[in-house]
Amino acid sequence: MTAKIIPEIVDHLHTVRDYIRFGTSRFNEAQLYFGHGSDNAWDDALALVLHALHLGEQGREQILDARLTPGEGRAILALFIRRIEGRIPVPYLTGEAWFAGLKFKVDERVLIPRSPIAELIEVGFSPWLADEPATILDLCTGGGCIGIGCAYAFPDAQVVLSDISADALVVAGENIEQHNVSSRVKTVESDLFADITERFDLIVSNPPYVDAPDYGAMPPEYHCEPALALESGADGLDFTRRLLREAADHLYDNGVLVVEVGNSAVHLERAFPDVPFTWLEFERGGCGVFVLTRAELLTHAADFA
Repeated sequence: MTAKIIPEIVDHLHTVRDYIRFGTSRFNEAQLYFGHGSDNAWDDALALVLHALHLGEQGREQILDARLTPGEGRAILALFIRRIEGRIPVPYLTGEAWFAGLKFKVDERVLIPRSPIAELIEVGFSPWLADEPATILDLCTGGGCIGIGCAYAFPDAQVVLSDISADALVVAGENIEQHNVSSRVKTVESDLFADITERFDLIVSNPPYVDAPDYGAMPPEYHCEPALALESGADGLDFTRRLLREAADHLYDNGVLVVEVGNSAVHLERAFPDVPFTWLEFERGGCGVFVLTRAELLTHAADFA
């Protein structure tokens, strides 16, 4: 499907339902990858149609048989073409994504949020925190979704969003303003802890953790995202090794570290067989998230060194 045939297609599609069905068929035909907010072609097509029509999440059933103007049809088909030809994930086309029940701005400067850590935020990190955290660090924050989600979960906490990417922190700053949490949430540009002096009750990190073979084999949609936020050396652990060495110095005595390493969990256990990582299970899927206390980090400091 190319831009040249848009006028012809518009002549044969009339209702919202027509466009969703057409997009679903074309997305399946193109063998797109779905994993950035949906897991199927229908939901991708639906999201793009609603976005083009400025309908948000409302009125799905009520508007399925509504007829579109030619201009509306052309706008939808233009998005479909970008999705197919560029393999651009839907959140980059709509400029928004949902995480932990909250809507965030996203673009190609940040990863599209999809971490299972959302489930931990929704339950207040129970039972891993003895008390409500007063200070929280979201390390490798990207667009700030995890840290801002934590600010909602813990309304009295002060939250730092940190990233090495100045571009990512611009997006995080926009999300801070969108959610009106600037009094409690700030951004810090830092390579890991290089420019962070505080200590925290909770450090949460979804760092780059994709190993070289996995990155090369990823579908094209992932290569639309910043490589800096995905790649982390041959085994995916370049950043995590540094984090484990340094995190204890930035946690209070009862502090907790929560880190996602995804498929690189197998490499982590192989690298540190004596460390008692607590691996979490999630109702909505996802894996490779561990918890360590400051005491455990100190006990195994020699391993991490």
